Amino acid sequence: MYLRLDLQLFAEKTEKATPQKKQEARKKGQVAKSTDLSNAIVLLCSFSFLSFYGEQMAERFLHMYRQGFTDWLVMDLTEQSISLLFITLLKDSVIIAGPVILAAWLGGFVSTLAQVGFLFSAEAVKMDLKKINPVEGAKRLFSARTMVEFIKSILKLAIILTVTAMFLWQQKTVLLQLPQMEPLKMIGFLGSLTVKLGMVISAVYLVLGAADLFYQRFDHAKNLRMSKQDIKDEHKKSEGDPLIKHKIKEKQRQISSARMMQEIPKAQVVVTNPTHFAVAIAYEAGKTKVPVVVAKGADYIALKMREVAKEHRVVIMENKPLARTLYASVEIGEEIPEELFKAVAEVLAYVYKVKGTLSK
Repeated sequence: MYLRLDLQLFAEKTEKATPQKKQEARKKGQVAKSTDLSNAIVLLCSFSFLSFYGEQMAERFLHMYRQGFTDWLVMDLTEQSISLLFITLLKDSVIIAGPVILAAWLGGFVSTLAQVGFLFSAEAVKMDLKKINPVEGAKRLFSARTMVEFIKSILKLAIILTVTAMFLWQQKTVLLQLPQMEPLKMIGFLGSLTVKLGMVISAVYLVLGAADLFYQRFDHAKNLRMSKQDIKDEHKKSEGDPLIKHKIKEKQRQISSARMMQEIPKAQVVVTNPTHFAVAIAYEAGKTKVPVVVAKGADYIALKMREVAKEHRVVIMENKPLARTLYASVEIGEEIPEELFKAVAEVLAYVYKVKGTLSK
């Protein structure tokens, strides 16, 4: 009986992107953002600002026009007068256009901030030769995404032209009377009509931009999808390769074992099982309140501890129950628990007795 395994399940990107994948994409500047929504908000802010600032702009512009035909045409052209004329024109231009430009910039900034938050990506502005590669450019030109954007552009144009035609059709009576109006009144009416039309188009464009934002987020999530193998590889990368982790742990055990062996000469006694376990206990009367386990090990480590203890003439004492209990319940560097005081005290008393006999 054979087990059929579909390898496509590991290759197809069917899984949602992990937080780590989304963060990596954000660092590269790959975020879900609707340019249409940003443009719509910029237009809406601009025309909304013009709706109450337009009259002041018109008056300022008319003042510049009159001044140009009254004062500037008859002024003496000198180096000083030309500089003054340039500064005056520049100041008036800033007063007229500056507030509108500022309103548009604020609209674009708030729109971008609301969509993607604060984001600065050096990789997004990095030079990429693929962007100027004709082959890659041709692939992008005939890609499915390009076709979708083309269809979206046609639909947007059709909707905006329809709305514009409907709006102008409602104003047909007034528009037919334009030739009978005075020039200034006609200019004022056309300016007011342009602002109103701009606000209507901006509102429609805003709805289209909101719909485009949902599409951009769907498309972005789709492009970030991962296969089951991608998720496994990411997990392995974040957790670390098992082989490398094993080698690191093995190295840590070796370092810990080396440090532990260095502590054995400071011990008063090594309690053994006799061969399976070994626990080294250090205690100095007057300096240490409670005996401390400075080293412990099983099997091969226990054997090495016995060898080190013999080299440094540390007393080795066989006590199977105590050795097992200390090995299981007390970690290296910890003090002996109260319930084992009596047993350890008897061992230390024996050690001091042996050392006293040997010294004599």
